[in-house]
Amino acid sequence: MEIRKFIKELDEENLMKMIEAEGEEWECYTGEDVSEKYRKALNDSITYVAYQEGILCGYSRAIDDCGFYIYVCDLLVDKNHRGKNIGRKLMEHICSDYPDQTAYVMSDVDGYYKKQGYRREGSIFEVGRKPIE
Repeated sequence: MEIRKFIKELDEENLMKMIEAEGEEWECYTGEDVSEKYRKALNDSITYVAYQEGILCGYSRAIDDCGFYIYVCDLLVDKNHRGKNIGRKLMEHICSDYPDQTAYVMSDVDGYYKKQGYRREGSIFEVGRKPIE
């Protein structure tokens, strides 16, 4: 298995196809209005891709909070490659490349992360947009 940093020219189209194949749960990244924004986010973030025998089988996207923390926003393994520890290896790669920063996962898929032995630390909340008066 090869895990490396995302390269737009090599990975973007395959990655977007993998996300589209996930269906409704990931369509927030694939619609006409957001696809270009997400493609930019992939480049501006800490994005890793995982390949098995030349086939893209997973990716992670994280953001760096001023060198203090790493926040993993997205972690996806293709349905045909799940159960092979690819997600775990992507997370290990992030931690290895940023050893002085604490990594947190922003997710509502608690079962998977508990199974990996990660400890829950609070929660996240959406801040609603209210008009300024």
